[in-house]
Formats: sequence, structure tokens, C-alpha cells
Amino acid sequence: MQKPNIPSFIPPRRTLMGPGPSDVPQRILDAMARPTIGHLDPAFVDMMEQMKALLRYAFQTENALTMPVSAPGSAGMEMCVVNLVEPGDKVIVCRNGVFGGRMLENVKRTGGVPVVVDDAWGAPVDTVKVEEAFAANPDARVLAFVHAETSTGARSDAQALAAIAHKYGALAIVDAVTSLAGIPLMVDEWELDAVYSGSQKCLSCTPGLSPVTFSERAIARLKARKTPVQSWFLDLNLVLGYWGSAGRRTYHHTAPVNPLYGLHEALVMLAEEGIENSWARHAHNHEMLRDGFEVLGLKFVVDQHYRLPQLNTVYIPAGVDDAAARTRLLNEFNLEIGAGLGDLAGKVWRFGLMGHASRTENIDYCLSSLKQVL
Repeated sequence: MQKPNIPSFIPPRRTLMGPGPSDVPQRILDAMARPTIGHLDPAFVDMMEQMKALLRYAFQTENALTMPVSAPGSAGMEMCVVNLVEPGDKVIVCRNGVFGGRMLENVKRTGGVPVVVDDAWGAPVDTVKVEEAFAANPDARVLAFVHAETSTGARSDAQALAAIAHKYGALAIVDAVTSLAGIPLMVDEWELDAVYSGSQKCLSCTPGLSPVTFSERAIARLKARKTPVQSWFLDLNLVLGYWGSAGRRTYHHTAPVNPLYGLHEALVMLAEEGIENSWARHAHNHEMLRDGFEVLGLKFVVDQHYRLPQLNTVYIPAGVDDAAARTRLLNEFNLEIGAGLGDLAGKVWRFGLMGHASRTENIDYCLSSLKQVL
């Protein structure tokens, strides 16, 4: 084979206002460029302990088992499901968008028996339907739902849903990929059992890591399993040997050292800002973007009571070519926005205001660019 003559890759500079990844601040990129050390180096082990403390703050939890998975949010989802669902377990799965559908697929592949609660895309999960599903299936062992549905921009009531699950003795597995650091997420107060997120959304780190946290109830369920965890890599019994006690680290896999530097820095920045201030910033900037959309005549998919400030989904105006408009925004303005997924493909645009991208200058640039394209 002939030697390829390929130069180094230099990516274009974009303004990322899609559903993720979000803009990564230079401070985090600089952190990722620091010298690589071994994943069992005492200095790295110290950083891991700091990371766990920082993640507990972000999740608003005291859960001992709080850590980043060395893979993206989809792996965090799979870790929660494969560790807490055994073959034959009945699982009530809420589906009001793409990512509820992915939870359903994970349950099926793990051998669980799903009971599906469907809601319209753009609507929150209906707590009445969930209560009815448990009444009809009181032997269900898990409730799985998405807190912030990225495909639609809808927020569901995680606290109320978890309370229903616990009323029937079930655990609550929660997708918080888009909600962590963007809207209130109170893991301990709301008694959520297994929660997973992603590094590339409101934390504004690079993609590839999935923060997770597990309650004592979830750990008890794991320890009571009658069958081995389906996945070797995501088996918490094995991963805990590496992410457990700082004094007794055992090799499980080679952790992504430099990306973890980046997540550590992102969490330090979140702590510096303050979690409540981050929530308030996302809410305030959403209002600015909403007002600009109203001037342009754009209509939201989600009712304002359930709307995510960090993920804004609007209907594409009549007569506007979806792909052509997004292509112009990318090529002429270096601005990325998101297309619709699943049932909403070709019908909506998704605008992210996540993490570092949730800034006044981004909103102004987005609205002025969109005005020219429309």
C-alpha cells in the first residue's frame, strides 16, 4: 500500500449551537493539553478523588458511587441498565422522544421485559400514565425515563416520577444527559437511583465521558443480582475496583487521562460559577433567545411550562428548505444548529444554549445569522 500524503487536520472554528457538543472554552482545551501521566499514578488518583467530589456537587448528591464512565452518555445509559436489570425483570420505560426509545432498546437487549409508556414528542412524561402502568404491573422492578429529552426540548418531572417508582418498590433510572448543570437536578432530594449524563452538553467539555451516580438502593440491587452483569466493561463490580477507594486502586482499563483532565476543569469551572448561577444563566439566556425567535416568527414545539432553556426546538417556517438553511448557516456563518430527529425530522430545528455556548454574544450572532438566512 502506498504511503498516504495527508496533512494534519485543522478543524474550522464553529459556533456550536446545536444539541451537542457545545462550545468548549479554551481553559478546558488547555487543561487537556497538559502532560499525560499514568492512570495509576498517585497524582492521577488524587485527581480522581477530586473528580468524584466535584461530580457529587454537580449532581447534588452524597452518593459514594459517583464517577465518570470512560465512554459517552450512551455508555452511561447502558451501564445503568445492564447493572440494574436482569433477564426477566419487568421495566416500565417512558418514551416521549428518541432517547426514551434508546432506553427501551437497552432494556430489550439486556433481557428485560419492557412495559412502554408513550407520550407525544414535545410533551413531558405523563405521571398519570406511569402510575397506571405500575398499578397494572406492580411487579415492575425499574422505571426508566428521560429528564431532559434532547430530541424535543421537553422536561419531565423527575421527582414525581421517582416517587411513583418508589411507591411500588422500583428503582428509577434517569437520563440527565442534557439536564446536568443546565436545569435543577437534585439527585438526593428527588431520590433518584441511577443517573447518567454526558460531558459535552451543559458542562461544555469535549464528548466522550459519561458522569454517573448510583444510590444505596441501586447498589443493594446490584449486590443482590442472581446473574452476571451482561457487559464486562460496564460491570460496576469490576469498575469499582478502579474508581472505588483511593488507597486500593486495581487495574480495570486504561482511563482516558487527558479527557478526564478536561472534565475535571469543567467541573472546577462549574463550582466557581456556582450550580444555582449556572441554572439561572441558562434560564435567562433562554428568555433572550425566545424573544428573538418571536420577532422572527418562529414557534416552539414544547409548551413553555415544560420547555428546556438549554435545548430550544422550533418548527421550521413554511417554505424554508431545512437542509439548505442549515448548510448556509454552517458554510457562511460557521454556525451549527441541530436538525430534527425521528418523528420531528425535517420539521424542526434544535438550538442549544448549553454551557459555554449559553452566552449573550452567541444569541445575538445566532439571531442575526438566522435572520439573513430566512
